[in-house]
Amino acid sequence: MSLARGLVRLGGWLLTPLVAWAASFAGAWLGARLAGSFKSSTTGAYIVIAFGAVFGLVAAWAWLHYLRRSPRLQKTLAVAPDGTPLAAVSKDSPPE
Repeated sequence: MSLARGLVRLGGWLLTPLVAWAASFAGAWLGARLAGSFKSSTTGAYIVIAFGAVFGLVAAWAWLHYLRRSPRLQKTLAVAPDGTPLAAVSKDSPPE
């Protein structure tokens, strides 16, 4: 396997947490914009946390849903239909 192909696969495996992180950041930003209108800072903090968590979870769910439904993406990233890297589930890998 070439170095470039390995780097692309690594980047693909890291897309799930990156997408979830970016979405949670955007959700927290939106929550902060909305929370500015509340007088209670505690309520504002809860809104920011809730928006960040919901956006992050929805983005991770959507990415994994897309990954499970796309055979081309599974082949490109060398992952099983459930999103597990094939290197982790291959019969040649040593048992843990």
